Amino acid sequence: MQRVIERILNLLAFLLTTGRPATAEEIRYTVAGYDQEGDEAFRRTFERDKDLLRRLGIPLRLAPTDAWEVEQGYVVRGDEYALPDPGLTDEERAALWLAAQVVRLGGQAPEPAALFKLGGAPPAGAGDPVGADLGEASGDLAELFSAVTEARLASFAYRGKARRVLAYGLVHRRGHWYLVGPHAGEGEVRAFRVDRIEGLRVGSRTGAFSRPAGFRAGNAVPEVPWEAGEGELRVTVRFDAGVAWWARRQLTGAAEVVDEADGSLTASFPVAGVEAFIGWMIGFEDAAEVLGPPEVRQRLVAHVEAT
Repeated sequence: MQRVIERILNLLAFLLTTGRPATAEEIRYTVAGYDQEGDEAFRRTFERDKDLLRRLGIPLRLAPTDAWEVEQGYVVRGDEYALPDPGLTDEERAALWLAAQVVRLGGQAPEPAALFKLGGAPPAGAGDPVGADLGEASGDLAELFSAVTEARLASFAYRGKARRVLAYGLVHRRGHWYLVGPHAGEGEVRAFRVDRIEGLRVGSRTGAFSRPAGFRAGNAVPEVPWEAGEGELRVTVRFDAGVAWWARRQLTGAAEVVDEADGSLTASFPVAGVEAFIGWMIGFEDAAEVLGPPEVRQRLVAHVEAT
């Protein structure tokens, strides 16, 4: 995907700056990303790239390369593509970026391209989106909200087991909704990711339970995805010096961290959701190594080999 983006940007930059129609053959041997293609491979790649540019709303046109109109070339005219600078202030651009992040259509945040065209870019340190993405869990959320507000029991299947939960609260964190409450007849408060709940049924009886005084649902939801789950392992990971700062930023207070002499970092921390932990590790590629326990290391290796 990165190569595709680079090639498309190179093609667009070339067509915007060349000042005249360029033939496919000229593009092939001038624009970086096409020069290694064979004839048929170039034709297929170039056709896909043209379609992509047009789907992005870029006015790619064919125009004659000379007065005799014998040969046709491709051109993107700046006056058809560029927008006039609307003259937004820094405060207006920041407000526009904030508004764009709040909006969700079909669970997706708007792409930043529109903001770029309006003469701005995301503010430095913009961080995570501020909007809550209801996603596929929106149907269950309505019923769960009723269960929480009316103190009803919620019955459902979760990770292959039947559950009856006192619906103490709902929490949104890191793009997911969680139902918080103890199993009926138990005291330990648990968190259940709503998009993993199956066969939800909400009890008809209101006021079926009372929440403990001073209860805060947010305290029951782990700060990071790999701390959510019913099991718990203590995992040790060594992070290379180049990514140590990023790993430290994402670890919670439950982690024990040792700064090594070479700038690397060794961290030991609890993991309840091994799948979520593996997903996090994949992002570090070969800059992080799981030192233990062996079963977690083996599962990570097996996942990498399978993909």
